[in-house]
Amino acid sequence: MTSQDREQALAKTAIALMGDCNVTPTPENFELFYIYASGENATISNALAEMVGKHRPIPTQLLSDLRARHLVRERAAKAMEDVGSGISDALDVVLDKLEAAGKHAGDYGRALSAATGELGGDQSPAGVRKLVDGLLGATRAMETRTKNLENELQRSSQQVNELKTQLEDVRKETRVDALTGIANRKAFDAELQAAVDDFHDTGAPVSLLMCDIDFFKTFNDTWGHQTGDQVLRLVANCLSENVKGRDTAARYGGEEFTVILRQTALADALNLANQIRSTVEGKKLVKKSTGDILGRITISIGVAELNHGDAPDLLVRRADTCLYRAKHTGRNRVVGENELAVQEEIDAA
Repeated sequence: MTSQDREQALAKTAIALMGDCNVTPTPENFELFYIYASGENATISNALAEMVGKHRPIPTQLLSDLRARHLVRERAAKAMEDVGSGISDALDVVLDKLEAAGKHAGDYGRALSAATGELGGDQSPAGVRKLVDGLLGATRAMETRTKNLENELQRSSQQVNELKTQLEDVRKETRVDALTGIANRKAFDAELQAAVDDFHDTGAPVSLLMCDIDFFKTFNDTWGHQTGDQVLRLVANCLSENVKGRDTAARYGGEEFTVILRQTALADALNLANQIRSTVEGKKLVKKSTGDILGRITISIGVAELNHGDAPDLLVRRADTCLYRAKHTGRNRVVGENELAVQEEIDAA
């Protein structure tokens, strides 16, 4: 069997396994099942074999977690190693060139000193001419070496910039949810901490939306995980369409999403949350494989605003409490912490 035949056989096996497990055939999932079929990564193969034995279908979140734990992390480590090695090599070249440039500059300086000493004595026109020719030659050589050094430094700078770009690409990959294309939990945690730090430095308001798809488990069980994945992507797109560049929409886990709103007070955050809720409700869901109209989906949203002294986890808990109230008072609702405060006053009366 040729290498190409083997690769084709592995690809067919991977696709067949994905079909048996009712797994959405995304490039990311195909890569996992191809590795499983090839056995080239024992850790991934063993973990996926356990999933195949326990789950039919395999939940998307389990596959995303497996990929994040192993493939993305390994690539990030390898990329860091490659970038570090590349920068080290580039610096070695630059240091060698600078050392050579220093030597050439010393030679040039000595040539100038020698010429100055000779010009101080009695010199015939022919002798002066010879000195001038020698200085011109030394100057041209120094000019050439300086130009070569500039070119080498420029190449090294370009190489370092390319390595920085590669590192940034890997960094982005580790912060993006593979299924939905928006920020993942790791990115959310980092962005929320940054937003809290900015708030304590500047006082600019920060609000948080916690969103959950209503009856998602029932929908998933009824229509299958592939259609469920389609719903997750639809909600992620609705979030992305309604936020600004300074904001962060992220998949928090499972069917739960979150949005960090910088420079946004509670009242404006509530308005945006209702806009998102309305956008999702207005989407008609169509099963891609058959064209069947599956109806509509809704989401519930909890909204909280950061207070002075709040840590990130406290803001998340308050927004999550609001989400819980929205889920248990009818769903397809937005509940802000102002509404919770009013309800608590009523309950206490």
